[in-house]
Amino acid sequence: MSTATASGLRHIGLGLGRIRHWHDGLGEFSRRLALALAERAPALQAQHGIRLHLHLPRRFHGEFGADVGYLDTATWQRWLHLRPMRFALWHTLHQHNRLRPPLFTQHVVETVHDLNFLHTKSGAKLARYRARTRARLLHADATIAITHYVARDISTELAPLPQAPRVIHNGATDLSRTPRTPPALAPAAPFLLHVSRMAPTKNIVALLDLAAAWPDRTLVLAGAASPYTQAVRQMVAQRGLGNVQLLLDISEPEKAWLYAHCEAFLFPSLAEGFGLPPIEAMYFGKPVFLSRLTSLPEVGGSVAHYFDAFEGAAMRRVVENGLASHAAPGTAQAVLAHARQFSWQRCAEQHLALYLELLARNP
Repeated sequence: MSTATASGLRHIGLGLGRIRHWHDGLGEFSRRLALALAERAPALQAQHGIRLHLHLPRRFHGEFGADVGYLDTATWQRWLHLRPMRFALWHTLHQHNRLRPPLFTQHVVETVHDLNFLHTKSGAKLARYRARTRARLLHADATIAITHYVARDISTELAPLPQAPRVIHNGATDLSRTPRTPPALAPAAPFLLHVSRMAPTKNIVALLDLAAAWPDRTLVLAGAASPYTQAVRQMVAQRGLGNVQLLLDISEPEKAWLYAHCEAFLFPSLAEGFGLPPIEAMYFGKPVFLSRLTSLPEVGGSVAHYFDAFEGAAMRRVVENGLASHAAPGTAQAVLAHARQFSWQRCAEQHLALYLELLARNP
């Protein structure tokens, strides 16, 4: 079936799903990739006869400019998604988006950010998540993994699949040139920073152990509020950790201020598909401290420092030693050079190359 319209255009849909905000990793990925692709929309239409459409809640319509189309989301699209328009390609931007591509779509692409259910589910729930994810990928013409780690997980845990995942690393936003606004309760220097949508897999407990072992150093936990936030507040209060400060739902200028003024960035996560905040911190030339688990060594590379244990005193020694080594000439510049490998421009170009490759099969 041809997907060209009477105007000669072919249509590509980007499924952001029923996204609620841009404050977490999936929100940041969806927004930045959509912005980078929207910038290329006029050239894509002029050179290839392709028009982009964004599928997301109505309150975000218009946010990506006038050169792309906007499609409403609805709950019933989980079971049947009908559109009068025919789509040459539909890209579901993350595996948590349960809205189906429109019926009669010619090519389907799905991005998998992680298989974290392998670490958080067990028994029947694990089997259900595994089967549901595999079923989705069986119906995709291409699967994108955001790291080689995730690609290996997919190939190992969901085999057999009709094609190997295509690895396209995320971009990361360079906030070093954006305006900076101190938060209303700005921490005093020196302080250590962690940014995430707080969850047990982010290993916040280990960060609190570090804070207990380093009482004269402030630890700032910043990011989007989550159901786990109240549990973190309770742990901080119960342990009497006066050197721990929570800053929730911060703006982009506030996040830039925190990156610029922190002494170091800490991210001892237990399960990551990529991990955007460490690269954001690296854009400021900051020393970054990561766990050695899942995707983080691939993303942090040789310029990051790594925790081999999550006991508070041991973590403190790693940070103190890393701060001392970071003072060596050229170290901050090496960190910045590493960060610049991860740009949304490169990420968007690799996505467009995949789209055009698939569309060339049915010109």
